[in-house]
Amino acid sequence: MTIKFQRRHFMVAAAATLATSGLHTTQLWGKTIKHKPLDPVNPDILYGTTSSIWGGAGEGGKKTHETPWAIKRVAELGLQGIEFYGDGIEQYRANPKELQKLMDAAGVTFIGASNGEKGQSTNFIDVDQIPKTMADHIAFCRDFLQPLGCDHWKINMGARPAGGPSEEQLKRLANTLNELGSKTIAMGVRLSPHPHIWGPLEREKDMRWVMDHTDPKYVWMTADTGHLVLGGGDPAQIISDYFPRVSEIHLKDTYAKFRGNTETPTQEMHKQASVYHNLGGGGVDFPAVFDVLRKKHFKGWAIFDVDGPRKGDDGYDAIGGNRELAVDDYLSHNINYLRDVLGVKLPPRST
Repeated sequence: MTIKFQRRHFMVAAAATLATSGLHTTQLWGKTIKHKPLDPVNPDILYGTTSSIWGGAGEGGKKTHETPWAIKRVAELGLQGIEFYGDGIEQYRANPKELQKLMDAAGVTFIGASNGEKGQSTNFIDVDQIPKTMADHIAFCRDFLQPLGCDHWKINMGARPAGGPSEEQLKRLANTLNELGSKTIAMGVRLSPHPHIWGPLEREKDMRWVMDHTDPKYVWMTADTGHLVLGGGDPAQIISDYFPRVSEIHLKDTYAKFRGNTETPTQEMHKQASVYHNLGGGGVDFPAVFDVLRKKHFKGWAIFDVDGPRKGDDGYDAIGGNRELAVDDYLSHNINYLRDVLGVKLPPRST
């Protein structure tokens, strides 16, 4: 009885401390995140960004900023976490705690790191490549993600087979995800495939087939709003249908002309002019998406996944093609959209 009383007293005291400090505790698959609630309706939605906006996803494939700058800037803008791509974490792969120190100092959460790091196979379909894919992913999860307290792992699954994946290829993909997911969940990390145009789960029917043929105990989903539209789907409906298995939301927009498309825009089209867009491009119905996240009480990360600035993007030429300035403009634009359109309590732009 004494032990129970002490535990209850501790929990009440801890709750009172959080209340007076204005912090909220969100539990994500065993990971506790204490944060200032930003969403006006659902305090368990956390807001952040991927590193693509300052990394090598933009013009020229070169990083605009290094990771220490980016961590500091993200904190200044009021965002709560970062999910990295390979070019942002390569120098820390042998010593993940060095990255953890930088993030702790800035008060920013390490969300995770996408697969596809240097030397890592992402082929989940071809029989002769799957063993290396499995070994590479298990090692990366064990040696990098687990020590940093990652609770889910956004992954891509390689190139789309010519003509689209066959049912046999989708079966192999689903089986590989199940097997890998059983290994990562043992490390406390939910495997979360990311449907992506030009990948095997480009079209909605492919994505639904694999989700319906994988084990919910082992396989979740990173729902990317832009890619789901570009693949012909309705993000709000898809997120609602698979809600218990959605571990993360990538906030990306596209153009209204791509809504309900029956054919995905090609990579050549994307080379000529980006098919992605900052929030507000008209392709994604974000109010509908957030209606689902709020009514169903999503617990997890909703993060920008916007490519770095490139020539021809809206607003890029207006600032003289300065990529460093454009990165800040892109971040500010998307923060403003969340604040002004969706009511998220992010601070206005500071100089």
